[in-house]
Amino acid sequence: MSIRVIGVDAYALGWVGVELRDGSFGRAVLASTLYEIVAGSSGASVIGVDIPLGMLPDRWRAADTLAADQLGPRRGSVFRVPPRAVWQEPEFTTANRLCRELTGAGLSRQSWALRPKLLEANAIWERHPGLLFEAHPEVSFRTMAGEPLQYAKKTWTGQARRRELLARNGIVLPDQIGPAGQAPPDDILDAAAVAWSAHRMATGTALSHPSPPEENNGSKIAIWY
Repeated sequence: MSIRVIGVDAYALGWVGVELRDGSFGRAVLASTLYEIVAGSSGASVIGVDIPLGMLPDRWRAADTLAADQLGPRRGSVFRVPPRAVWQEPEFTTANRLCRELTGAGLSRQSWALRPKLLEANAIWERHPGLLFEAHPEVSFRTMAGEPLQYAKKTWTGQARRRELLARNGIVLPDQIGPAGQAPPDDILDAAAVAWSAHRMATGTALSHPSPPEENNGSKIAIWY
C-alpha cells in the first residue's frame, strides 16, 4: 500500500502543503485555512505542520529549547511557546503581561502574529488525535545534512542547499507545481522538509525533541524530525 503524507507550512496568505507518495513528491497545494488541507487529505497517514502543537499550563516547552540548541546559526528560527493561557488573551498587551507573570519573560510580537494559525492548528490537533504532528523545517534539514545549515533559507545559497538536501532524500521538487508556486520559495521548501519528517513518522523512524515527549493532560508535546 502506498504511503501518503503531507507537510504543511504557514505563510502570509494561508498554508502551503507538499504531499509525498512513498517518499517522493506527489503534489503541492495552497489553502487559506489548515482545515481545507486536512479535509482534502483523505488517504494521508499523517500531516506534519510547522506550527506549535500543545502548550503547557505555566511554563515554556522543552521542545523549543532542545530544538534551538541543535540549530547553531539557525537557532533563531525556533521561538519559545508561551503557556496556554497567554494565547487565550484577546490582544498583545495583556498576553505579554500574562506571559511575564507566568514565565518571567515577555512575548514577542512575531510569536503573537502566529496566534490565529496556532489556535486553528491546535483545534484540529485536539479533534483528530494521531493525524497531525508538529515538525520544524530547520530541524528536519539539520537532520538531513548531519549539521546545522550555514545559510538562511531566504538566501540563494540557502535555498539551493535545502533543495539539494531534499533531492538527496528522494524529494525532487519540480519547477512547475501549479497554483502552489505562488507561495514564497522558502515556504515550499519548508513544507517539503516537514513532509520528509511526516514520512519518517509514517514509517516509524522519526525522532523527537524531547525524547520522550512532554506529557500534558494526555497529550504528547514534541517537535518530531
